[in-house]
Amino acid sequence: MRHKSQKVSFGTDGWRGVIADDFTFANLVKVSEATANYFIASCPRETPKIVVGYDTRFLSKQFARKVAQVLASKGIKVMFTESFAPTPVLSYSVVKNDADGGIVITASHNPPKFNGFKVKANYGGSATPEIMADIEKHYHKIANKAAVKPIDFSKAVAERKIEPFNPWSSYKTHLKSLLKQDLFSGNNLKICVDPLYGAGQGYLKDILTDLGCQVYQIHDQVLPSFAGLNPEPIEANLTELKKQVVKGGYNLGLALDGDADRIGAVDELGNFVDSHKIFSLLLQHLVEHRNLKGKVVKTVSTTQMVDKLARQYNLELCETPIGFKYICQEILSSDVLIGGEESGGISIKGHVPERDGILIGCLIAEILLYQKKPLSQLISELMKSVGFCYYQRLDKEITSSQRDELIGWLKANSLPTIGKRQVVKRETKDGFKFFFKSGGWLILRPSGTEPVVRIYAETASIKDTCELIKDGQELLQLICSTKAAQ
Repeated sequence: MRHKSQKVSFGTDGWRGVIADDFTFANLVKVSEATANYFIASCPRETPKIVVGYDTRFLSKQFARKVAQVLASKGIKVMFTESFAPTPVLSYSVVKNDADGGIVITASHNPPKFNGFKVKANYGGSATPEIMADIEKHYHKIANKAAVKPIDFSKAVAERKIEPFNPWSSYKTHLKSLLKQDLFSGNNLKICVDPLYGAGQGYLKDILTDLGCQVYQIHDQVLPSFAGLNPEPIEANLTELKKQVVKGGYNLGLALDGDADRIGAVDELGNFVDSHKIFSLLLQHLVEHRNLKGKVVKTVSTTQMVDKLARQYNLELCETPIGFKYICQEILSSDVLIGGEESGGISIKGHVPERDGILIGCLIAEILLYQKKPLSQLISELMKSVGFCYYQRLDKEITSSQRDELIGWLKANSLPTIGKRQVVKRETKDGFKFFFKSGGWLILRPSGTEPVVRIYAETASIKDTCELIKDGQELLQLICSTKAAQ
């Protein structure tokens, strides 16, 4: 579905580009008009209603205002967030306000040179591939025509075509309803929050403070450069959070990505806790302590600890390709208890079908209060219970031609061994996933949107996982060098 026209490339839930290169006001007006035309054509009511919000990136507010002006000029009622807002907050606002969809100006966890245009459907989750295909069709119909003239923002507000609103209060009330609030009564949890200069600043801190926790926040300024940090809650970006947790004697560190829909954590000893362990702890808590049931949904690159727990609890497990949109589809069509992905996006039953770092951060705090144990101990007990699992991921840049050659080679050739490990099964649901006789798995996944191959691996030991990542790199180099020599 990747299609380029006038430097605009549509992805699975919107459009992402480099600011001042392809992500320009001129292109934004065209994409906004095409999106407006889609909602006008597909909406059952005469005047569609769309919620528009934005993150803390360079020009995000100005980009969002322009989107609102275009929508309003097309006769669409616009609800516009008064300030920057996390994506899950805006997604919930779509449902709460009975809107027909939402648009968020954000590039999520990507570096600061990027910005993006994310489309949300009326159910509060990412637009389906079918919706994006329709928007793309509308775009190509107008791509070479004169652009619509956006209405003046102040005039549109005065005429109530654009309605500024604060989405936080209703979202916070909803989120609290998903928590065991009695557990937080009189608690003495000390939590350090790192929004990584993103749209989550103030939000997670506010709700945890409301719940009685002592909260300290770092990286909480609006700095479009993110002060040199990539706003992705992975270990490489959380050095300062780990230091603060240990120095301040905090029980927990919580980090959000640029639009607060993904999360990472740090235990009281300053150890990074990845999304695989967070997912597994949440599943354990929801079943054993909340007595909840339902389908468990995970992507192909997510830990097998989840598989083991699902079998232990006799819950149906569904494995999807990578991308929360696939999890969203399962949530919409069946009774899902929890759905999550390797990148830190997780949602639970009762919420909108959207990954939500704020909600998951609060649930981690709930787990600590329920168990009355430090996070490091809970992780240790989890691993002893389900088996030790260690995960790594490595991204390797390749050219587009190398990407195509790699895919062709892997499709055409069976691999009885990788390194010293015997392959017993191969899956191609998303990328190429190999399972080994000795245990563990490896994925080689060429990205569909970037000139990158992602190598994922998980085994029962750190040493074996590191070796398997190295084996994946060597296999990648061998295939690329072999094709280059032909």
